[in-house]
Amino acid sequence: MKTRITTGLAALATAALTLTAVAPAQASEPAERKAGNRSLAKVLAADGNRLDRNWQDFDILEKGVLTVLKAKPESPVALLTQGRKRATVFLPTDAAFRALVTDLTGKKPRTERATVRALLKVADVDTLETVLLYHVVAGRTLTSPKVVASAGKRLTTAQGGKVGIRVRGKKVIVSDLDKNDRNARVVVVDINRGNKQVGHAVNRVLRPIDLP
Repeated sequence: MKTRITTGLAALATAALTLTAVAPAQASEPAERKAGNRSLAKVLAADGNRLDRNWQDFDILEKGVLTVLKAKPESPVALLTQGRKRATVFLPTDAAFRALVTDLTGKKPRTERATVRALLKVADVDTLETVLLYHVVAGRTLTSPKVVASAGKRLTTAQGGKVGIRVRGKKVIVSDLDKNDRNARVVVVDINRGNKQVGHAVNRVLRPIDLP
């Protein structure tokens, strides 16, 4: 387990060095030209930025975004605060981050606060930035019907890597570059629908590299 953790974190750090700029916005989709400008950052902050006992919301994701922007105000992660710019984001739940920490360390945190502490111990700001951007499809507003229509295709993320979309019955699966881990499943769709930025909750953190 220790070798897996060390090698995996080294690979994530290397992935951080390949960070690319957020892709330029594509032409607006005709049916959504009048979409609102509420950012996903505002949605994440709606509960007051508290770590709580609800593992199905996005407190840890918000902490991650704030941590990156505090250290790197010019980071492309700032796109999530810019509601006039189109983006689709696969939003890992708090439980998804706990699963990631458990996989990397072999220990399952009991609280969200402990999960955040463990996450920041194993991932520096650059690595965290890379992972966050791997969840963002910049320049596109992909509501759930459009995500489903993307089945069999790969979407380019703001990190520069790609994620795959598969549909199995009523389940939408988002596959990452880690072939050894379970793929993420969409558990809530169309968060912030009606705006240029839309999110879909996923139950696993997407990984931009293949961890050993």
